[in-house]
Amino acid sequence: MSSGTHGKEGSAPMWKALGPHLPCGAPGVGVSTLDVFLTSHHRQEERPESIAYPHLRIRIKPFVGDGNRTLSHNPHAHILPPGHDE
Repeated sequence: MSSGTHGKEGSAPMWKALGPHLPCGAPGVGVSTLDVFLTSHHRQEERPESIAYPHLRIRIKPFVGDGNRTLSHNPHAHILPPGHDE
């Protein structure tokens, strides 16, 4: 039962069915990772315009710190209510 199956036969039939497909998936994951790594350095995306919509970024309680930035704030990707961090 600890393997995630709840039948009497166990997980052997599942692994027999998945076994031939696992070696085919690993190169695909590797090629996709390489593609993302090589193309991500060449693109320089522009920041979207900061539009102050009234229904976005509603603060009921302030965040820890200055009130706007979370602990995982990324100044390049996240837009604050007054606009972008510079």
